[in-house]
Amino acid sequence: MARILLTAGPTRAAIDDVRFLSNASSGRMAAAIARAALAAGHSVTIVSGPVPARYPEAARLIPVVTTGEMLAAAVAELDRCDGVIAAAAPCDFEPVRRVTGKIPRQGTGLTLRLKPTPDVIATLARRAAARQWFVAFALEPGADPRRAFAKIEAKRCDLIVVNDVSAIESASTAVTVYDRAHAAVGSRAGTKSAVARWLVRVVEQRLMG
Repeated sequence: MARILLTAGPTRAAIDDVRFLSNASSGRMAAAIARAALAAGHSVTIVSGPVPARYPEAARLIPVVTTGEMLAAAVAELDRCDGVIAAAAPCDFEPVRRVTGKIPRQGTGLTLRLKPTPDVIATLARRAAARQWFVAFALEPGADPRRAFAKIEAKRCDLIVVNDVSAIESASTAVTVYDRAHAAVGSRAGTKSAVARWLVRVVEQRLMG
């Protein structure tokens, strides 16, 4: 049985003390994957940003807020896992300058200068041992796999799970899994719980053998 490190949910990038950048990731898919992996006999550690979803009690949960915190927590856990499933949707940008207090409302509007946040899965993959495997998610309009193929190379993933933006905050999803050769491993649509069970079986067959 495998020790799985699962990243989950969104992260936040503070603009000031009350405002932040984030996205609409609910954590539902990650929670479903955690339940499916536990049911299959694996152990699961979840590094999660703030989500409304409830994770299974049998999983070990490490709550984080920022992308930097998610990366630091995942790096700290990396040596203790056999593989990583990166289902999180970390905030890709953060303000160059975080304001202390609250920015007053301005009739002329507000301009933000942003900088990239650390790439969690790419950093983990660079630090990984040869025995460890990586599965990433790619949320693409229309589930177009072309940018996902670039992610496979840049992030050194063994498999990438492509889904459409319609999956956000939904109880159902449709995914296609691709391997390093950009070949489709399989597709599945249904509830996130059903898709998660199928996905765990794919990971077991392709990466845990």
